[in-house]
Amino acid sequence: MTQTIRIHDHAHDEDGDRVCMSRRQFLLSGGVVVTLAALPGFAQAQALKAGFKKQKIAKLSALKVGEPVAFNYPFADVRNILVKLGTPGGGGVGAGKDVVAFNQQCTHMGGPLDGTYKAQHQALGPCPLHLTTFDLTKHGMVITGHATESLPQIVLEVQGDDIYATGVMGLVYGHASNGKA
Repeated sequence: MTQTIRIHDHAHDEDGDRVCMSRRQFLLSGGVVVTLAALPGFAQAQALKAGFKKQKIAKLSALKVGEPVAFNYPFADVRNILVKLGTPGGGGVGAGKDVVAFNQQCTHMGGPLDGTYKAQHQALGPCPLHLTTFDLTKHGMVITGHATESLPQIVLEVQGDDIYATGVMGLVYGHASNGKA
């Protein structure tokens, strides 16, 4: 006697009845709603925005369009740049919302991005390791290259003419968490 085996892309029992719910059935039945705040560890993540001690990094009046200012934050070994883009940028501060700050290590393998700012494109890169380039007008998202994550963006605050770094959005490359050096 020959037994015919039917191959399906869904799991069935020996009677041919479906033993699991399809994605469509799951969604139509209402599925399961999970509150993200209830997930273990979510309270610590909070979109990977880590707050740190407020640190003065520059004067708004001293910034020139397209000329980056280097600074270390939140730790002594973390290199960043502050840039007045001349056009509004995601997370930007100042009157034109055009002052942004980002970490200078590629999110792919930590390659140094120091000195790679391209004012005409408002981009950082390419990384010398695998040529990733990041768009500073769009929260440091990847333009091209091997990286899959945006650059960590430094959260800025302006008080009068002073610019302060107050936190980091994203994980600083080389650190297990943004909470420890």
